[in-house]
Amino acid sequence: MHELAMLKGVVDAVEKVASQAGARGVKAVHLRVGTRSGAVPEALEGTWPIVTTATSLAQTKLVIEVVQAAVWCETCGGEQPIDEFFAWTCPVCQTPTANLVAGREFELVGVDLDETPI
Repeated sequence: MHELAMLKGVVDAVEKVASQAGARGVKAVHLRVGTRSGAVPEALEGTWPIVTTATSLAQTKLVIEVVQAAVWCETCGGEQPIDEFFAWTCPVCQTPTANLVAGREFELVGVDLDETPI
């Protein structure tokens, strides 16, 4: 379960940002996770309470935006969504392609800080 290690890095980064901002706490953490990133959103959600236990993020909500994997097809002239059974061809016209343009994301894209005065 590499999601645990991935989320540990997120927790460390968010705690640093919150501390530097002088925030009272963190309300939510927003991630973008691609379907070809190797991270499973359901596993991330299940692991979040474990990795945040005994941290300042223990009550923080995890919000995940799933990014559908897509390839660029020269023949079609655009991006085409792919699934986990991608066979190195465009799913529309069957032209060979390995130009993955979306789906590898694992990004911390936002943190909702609690900045109410103490």
